[in-house]
Amino acid sequence: MGNLTGIYGPDFPHGSFADPVNARIVESEILGGVHLDNLLAGAELELQTENRLYRLLYCGEGCAWICGHPVFCPQPILVRVHGSTWGGAMIKADFIGRGMHLEFHHPDRRTITTSRIVEIREIKSDQGTKERWPNAGIF
Repeated sequence: MGNLTGIYGPDFPHGSFADPVNARIVESEILGGVHLDNLLAGAELELQTENRLYRLLYCGEGCAWICGHPVFCPQPILVRVHGSTWGGAMIKADFIGRGMHLEFHHPDRRTITTSRIVEIREIKSDQGTKERWPNAGIF
């Protein structure tokens, strides 16, 4: 790997991580995504995965309402977003990334991992957010 210090800081690539891990971290930044700490409570996202279209309403501190799966979340349900994985055990915490799999804690079904995310779109709040999320209680 080349020197990426100017982009990622003096500790990158991380010497304790294998080259494939560092490469995945770089790839996630190139493909893009959303760092949860950059979202305000009330931000609404549309996540297109390989198999489903999810809607997510971020509540802050890692909590979100999510819907879009016919079994796990056909109606909006409050979950804790862990982050995104590359399909295995390694997770990029508090991040929703293109080319990655969203992982969240469902109150009844434990950890859910989606199929690969192919697109992430922010839905502007003037497009009926309150009507889509009547039980969210953050407006």
